[in-house]
Amino acid sequence: MDQEQGGGRASREPLGEREQAVLALERRGFAGPGAKERAIREELGLAPVRYYQLLNALLDDERALAHDPVTVNRLRRVRETRRAER
Repeated sequence: MDQEQGGGRASREPLGEREQAVLALERRGFAGPGAKERAIREELGLAPVRYYQLLNALLDDERALAHDPVTVNRLRRVRETRRAER
């Protein structure tokens, strides 16, 4: 019961700036993988590994879905496809 209540409170809080920036970066197109990693480092100040950890957690966050449903649903489909291929 406590987890459900805690989850409810967390879902009412808006996404933080960093979470919004991660989703914004995912909406962009990049010429190649190197360009994306460079943007992750320069714009967000994150190592790519940490970025992808945050992104993966965001895909399970209902606040992210409410903030940017098109991007989150697209990335969820990609993730599920990759999992199915393993």
